[in-house]
Amino acid sequence: MADLLTVNKSPFEKNSLETAIKYSTAGSAILLIEDGVYGAMKGSRAESMVKDAMADKKVYALKSDLMARAIKDDRIIDGIEVVDYAGFVDLVEANDKVQAWL
Repeated sequence: MADLLTVNKSPFEKNSLETAIKYSTAGSAILLIEDGVYGAMKGSRAESMVKDAMADKKVYALKSDLMARAIKDDRIIDGIEVVDYAGFVDLVEANDKVQAWL
C-alpha cells in the first residue's frame, strides 16, 4: 500500500503541491482539496507538473471543492479522478498513511 497526500493550498499561493509531488513515491495518491483543487485546472502553470506526476501517481480532486470554486469538469486535467466525500474516505482506508501538505 502507498500513501495518500492531501494538498489544500493553491499552487499559485504556496508550493505545497510541488513539494507533495516531490516527496511522494510511485503508487502514491494525491488528493487536491479546498484551494488545492486549483492544481487540477487545465491550462494552468501547474498542469505540466501534475501531468508529469500522473506518470506513476494517481491524482484526485474533491468534487465539492471544485464546485465551490466553479471549476467545471471540462476545466479539469484529463486523468484526474473527481471524488466525493465517500471517495475521500475510501482513499484514506486504501492507503497506509495520510500526509497533509499545508
